[in-house]
Amino acid sequence: MHRDSRWALELLALQDEQGKWGSFHSLSRASRSPVTTEQALRRLQRAGYTMTDPCIQRAVAYMERCLSGEETLPDRPEKTPDWDVFVSLMLAAWIVRFTPNSPAANRIADQWTRIITRSFARGAYCAAEYAFAYRETFGLLPCGGRMKDFVNFYPLALLRGRLDQQTGAALVEYVLAKEDGVYYVYDRPLSLLPACFASREASQYLGAIELLTGYPSAGEKLRFVADWILSNRNAAGRWDMGSGARDGVYFPLSSNWRRRDAREADCTYRMQALLRALSAGQNDAPGR
Repeated sequence: MHRDSRWALELLALQDEQGKWGSFHSLSRASRSPVTTEQALRRLQRAGYTMTDPCIQRAVAYMERCLSGEETLPDRPEKTPDWDVFVSLMLAAWIVRFTPNSPAANRIADQWTRIITRSFARGAYCAAEYAFAYRETFGLLPCGGRMKDFVNFYPLALLRGRLDQQTGAALVEYVLAKEDGVYYVYDRPLSLLPACFASREASQYLGAIELLTGYPSAGEKLRFVADWILSNRNAAGRWDMGSGARDGVYFPLSSNWRRRDAREADCTYRMQALLRALSAGQNDAPGR
């Protein structure tokens, strides 16, 4: 329903022949594109674009070439020892969001599956085991910041559907309790609901929750989020997160948010999709 919105068509027009949109991760002043490749992919995926669409096929092919070393990201390399590790993680995470059939991306996913499984081998997260497994895999220790542990957008996006029941359930518990939330997405504990539903903060919070759907036990552990979403329906049974939720990431989906009905339609579309995902997680819980 959102594939032909004004902003989606604008993004399609900005994609170059290689399949990218300027820089991949960081929007530098030297880039001729007003968006990065991952910003464009995030928006197009939310609009309903999939691997059946030529624009996504070109983007995935481009990312696979970068992952294999045939091409290099246009982003300026950061002066950290694990920059190459981070680049491969970013690329693999975005590739698997569109297709499970990339051997190169799946190799990276297998590496991270082993790292995270080792990190939770004792039933709870162990930072020392994470550092050991990370060094064993990549030949260096995690350098802090976004890689000090795994709780950021890329590993969580990459590992959905890949962890065993015990590891996945322990991961969800750890992420929910983490005081600084999910790096790149939401910087507060996910165990605490935002004070106001109609806000950009709440939209970002739900973005982090969306990353956890698909993990073992997520539906049960996130039941309180489903209850909160349902409690914020308006009298018409729809949802409205307010004009302040517009951030160019999660919203808008429709072309014109000046119309309240368009904004409500976008919010309702997202809430219904998230509720379905949470319900599916509950149905897949052990004993059901």
